[in-house]
Amino acid sequence: MGESTRALRLYVSGPMTGIVDFNYPAFESACIALRASGYDVVSPHEVDPSLGGGWREYMRADIALLVTCDAVATLDGHENSKGAKLENHIAAELNMAIKPLAEWLT
Repeated sequence: MGESTRALRLYVSGPMTGIVDFNYPAFESACIALRASGYDVVSPHEVDPSLGGGWREYMRADIALLVTCDAVATLDGHENSKGAKLENHIAAELNMAIKPLAEWLT
């Protein structure tokens, strides 16, 4: 497929730390809906859990994925998440579109 016909690659950004099951159900639900809508989706909840380490190691892996994307879909609570705020700051500085999940699905 040519560049103009490839699916928009979206990164899912939302809170994980301090949330039951690291908020995986919300991330998984978002991925299912976005993929069903034709997007190529990247989500931090799909990062290899054997990565080990702590928050910084996961953020390094997440940011490496983020920069391969075209835009960001945010989950509820992203504005209160240290990691999501960092992801969204980087995305904004890279001139990536950042919209709530629901806006990508309409």
